[in-house]
Amino acid sequence: MTERPKATPTVRIDDGRVKATEWAFEPGAETGWHRHEHDYVVVPLVSGRLLIEMPDGNATTAELTEGIPYARKVGVEHNVVNDGSGEMRFLEVEITG
Repeated sequence: MTERPKATPTVRIDDGRVKATEWAFEPGAETGWHRHEHDYVVVPLVSGRLLIEMPDGNATTAELTEGIPYARKVGVEHNVVNDGSGEMRFLEVEITG
């Protein structure tokens, strides 16, 4: 199996109440497996398609539209992969305090 390139996280805010991280993915890049320790909101900075891999081996595709956010609760565990042909970028805002 070919190893995927890693997405690049850039922390924009981390003030004890919120943590905002911009994620940039080249095509095929992944976040790596992780579990969210906080509720969070994702704001797509560009439109694109993500492959969401789950721990049980299932996967789903998410179509993201620039500027249209979505929210998830603490405990989500997954690997996120850019499943499109262009760069994917989104801002992930965690509610930490």
